Amino acid sequence: MTLLIAVFAAIASTIAWYLSLEKKSELQLGFLSLMFWGASLMWFVDAVVEYIEEGAEYFNQAPFDMLNDAYLGLVVVALGMVIWLVSLIIKDPKGLIKSRLIGSRK
Repeated sequence: MTLLIAVFAAIASTIAWYLSLEKKSELQLGFLSLMFWGASLMWFVDAVVEYIEEGAEYFNQAPFDMLNDAYLGLVVVALGMVIWLVSLIIKDPKGLIKSRLIGSRK
């Protein structure tokens, strides 16, 4: 389930990045997309290793385990979004935060 959620987040962020290429968006959607593709690759390797260890039993998970995996997947996506937002705030590509901070001092 974590793999599925990470792949959906990676696909959605890649589509957003691709659509923003024409507008020359400064939202660093490529960074977000790469984070989610990296998480997808990590979960894919994890799934392959678990399948090698467990065999066909890997596909017969208990509902409680699937729910825990879903929560973990959502937490990973939320953490990725938080990291992306912090990176966006630190880099401040449009200078909005800097102008607000300098404007409030006057």
